[in-house]
Amino acid sequence: MIMKSYRELEIYQKAHKLAIEVHAVSLKLPKYELYETGSQIRRASKSISHNIVEGYGRKKYKNDFIKFLVYAQSSCDEVNDQIDFINEIHFIEKPLTDLKEDYEVLGRQINKFIQYVEQNWK
Repeated sequence: MIMKSYRELEIYQKAHKLAIEVHAVSLKLPKYELYETGSQIRRASKSISHNIVEGYGRKKYKNDFIKFLVYAQSSCDEVNDQIDFINEIHFIEKPLTDLKEDYEVLGRQINKFIQYVEQNWK
């Protein structure tokens, strides 16, 4: 697998797209949550793509690449937890089910990519 840019990674593309969605959703939270929960979920969601990019930049060093992919995985888990809280507190009537599922899929994809890098990266 030869890539010229991190932009070719499906996990990057999906993480970037979802971070934009999270940003928009977070702005619909009540004002008192914009700077607490809203800010935290925005930062965590953007951290996923940022860590993929930083890891890719260190791809020459397999262990560094894997370390940043693990950070991306951890941020993805954090976003999932944040979505659970937001659903239970603010979106009880209309939970963010699709967004939650998209992040669960992304988490599985990142995990599979970590396994790929561990086994096949030179």
